[in-house]
Amino acid sequence: MSALLSVSEVTVKFGGVVAVEDVSLDIGLGELVGVIGPNGAGKTTLMRVITGLVKPFNGTVALDGQDITNWATDKRIRSGLALGQQIVKPLTAFTLLENVALAAGCQRMASPLQALIQTKRDKELARAHEFLDMVGIKSASDAYPSEVPLGYLKCLELARALALEPRLILLDEPLAGLNQAEATEMADLILSLVNETRSILLIEHNLREVIRICPKLYVQDQGRYLDFGPTSKVMANPKVRTAYLGEAKA
Repeated sequence: MSALLSVSEVTVKFGGVVAVEDVSLDIGLGELVGVIGPNGAGKTTLMRVITGLVKPFNGTVALDGQDITNWATDKRIRSGLALGQQIVKPLTAFTLLENVALAAGCQRMASPLQALIQTKRDKELARAHEFLDMVGIKSASDAYPSEVPLGYLKCLELARALALEPRLILLDEPLAGLNQAEATEMADLILSLVNETRSILLIEHNLREVIRICPKLYVQDQGRYLDFGPTSKVMANPKVRTAYLGEAKA
């Protein structure tokens, strides 16, 4: 059986600078994989290649066995991919519920004509309530983004991703800006969202939480693959500890 996500020999160049070099990564269905590495390692660039925001110089990206390297981002999203951004940018004129309902209606909006003809949104609002409840903020569903704390906005971003009904969610530093108690709660929530039909690829600098919740780690340094495998094995790798933790080489 093919991997849910397969990144094969991907290289990204910006001018003469190589941001990602010959990177390969496979993720199966139902997996939670943490992506770690020092600042400037090319982690977010790799994420943008997967979502179609950056075109690789060479290499391929496949989703569920289908080559999506040249697909537009919206086509990837409608095919089972979702992205949770580090900096949450909700529609401020919409309530939290309406923000999630909009994501829940993404398949309808693939056709502008269909979106104009079908004005009822009861189904999308009902689904939005379910996803907000899943991330723990149903009680604030009628609030506007400006009225809720950062932790709620982070949960909103997860709810919007879930509303796309993806098989793979890419999360870019969802714990950023949270205190440790909030980060632990958010990490537990992320872990709870992984199931037999949904995988999560998590970029995160909070190493404590990544190690705690992620069974597998992928490590990148200076744009290159460094290690990938079970968390305990990866964290015992001297090269990983040197690159990420700054420990002196033996």
